[in-house]
Amino acid sequence: MADIIAETDRLILRTIEESDAAEQYRLLNTPAVMARLGGPKELHEIEAKHAKAIQWYATRGFSFLMLVEKDTGELVGHAGIKLVDNPLAKNQGDHEIGWLIREDRWRRGYAEEAVRAILDWAFGRVDAPQVVALTSDLNVASWKLMEKLGMVRREDLDFEDPNFPPEDRKTILYSMTKDQWENAQ
Repeated sequence: MADIIAETDRLILRTIEESDAAEQYRLLNTPAVMARLGGPKELHEIEAKHAKAIQWYATRGFSFLMLVEKDTGELVGHAGIKLVDNPLAKNQGDHEIGWLIREDRWRRGYAEEAVRAILDWAFGRVDAPQVVALTSDLNVASWKLMEKLGMVRREDLDFEDPNFPPEDRKTILYSMTKDQWENAQ
């Protein structure tokens, strides 16, 4: 049984269950949604990420979560917290937040609603001193949301990731401290 981590006006943020991989593959793994994330993944790759998230939640008390729309009960996204683990990143071990929203739910404010709940969780129960968010330089929607939330651009932490297509190799970072989050509220 999944744990409900947070609820917003329109979303339930709950832990991942093994059965979620097929649903994520079907609803969130589209070329448009995954365009700045290296492209659609194979089902076994999603299953592996879900297994890691389940293990992280069990051992660390945080992970990525499924976003369920209250009105329909449908999966509409994925968001959460992990530790920076890209071997090219200069800030290994920092708390990293991330998100993605199903294409037919874009431009409804779900990403902001979910990420605000994730930040409350990160700075509350998880007690992270700061969080970072990584994205492609071309993922304008993501970094605009980071700025809207009060995150600060950290050019000193940018890096090139050859595992992505050439246009998405520049990985940019934003950060926010617990004090910055509390002062922005």
